[in-house]
Amino acid sequence: MVKLSQRMKAVAAMVTPGHVLCDVGTDHGYVPIALIQKQLIPRAIAMDINPGPLERAKEHIGLYELGEYIETRLSDGVAALQEGEAESIVVAGMGGELVIHILTEGEAICRKAKELILQPQSDIWKVRRFLRENKYQIVDEDMVFEEGKYYPMMKVVPVEKDEMWDRIREDHIMPCDIYGPLLLRNGNPVLRRFLVNQHKQFASILQGLETQEPSEAILKRMEEVKQQLAYNESAYCILGEMINAGI
Repeated sequence: MVKLSQRMKAVAAMVTPGHVLCDVGTDHGYVPIALIQKQLIPRAIAMDINPGPLERAKEHIGLYELGEYIETRLSDGVAALQEGEAESIVVAGMGGELVIHILTEGEAICRKAKELILQPQSDIWKVRRFLRENKYQIVDEDMVFEEGKYYPMMKVVPVEKDEMWDRIREDHIMPCDIYGPLLLRNGNPVLRRFLVNQHKQFASILQGLETQEPSEAILKRMEEVKQQLAYNESAYCILGEMINAGI
């Protein structure tokens, strides 16, 4: 059996059993291999924009004798995927801007899928904002801590309207984009630890800035850190309020 990292285990756990999977940016091909080995999905398409990683995926698929179940394709995003060909699309392990690019360029394909599992490595608030503004509903979120890093991930579905945001206060929207509405609602324990560590970091940065000779650049950075601290502290309030409001 192939061994997955904690991050990739959490990503794989979000794939609905029985769905045909497309793994975008598959790298080693471990997620589709693991799901096929556990007989959780019937077949998969493993895609990558680079020939090197795709060759590695082919080697691993051959090693585990799963060529009958997993097809590999060289593809820029979902360009090599046909509409309705996959029910679950995984886009994991890449920057947030690239995730948004894939969703934008492959909109027709992505919106035909039943679900997308996203695990952006950066600009996560931008990804959540994009989803909110482009009719994708976050239906599940998770966060894991592995090798000194925090990894948030989400399952989203295409919708005509996500009514959850109608029930969230305007001043809470940005903190939800930053930290995740469902992570906050569910009081995710890894998110709680992340909030505490982040607060300490921001406070330390601010303290260091306050000891420096004032300049336009220093004052601007201080305002940025104060805003980040405010969002962090808002998240603590939202943790309880969302549960009490039944959101």
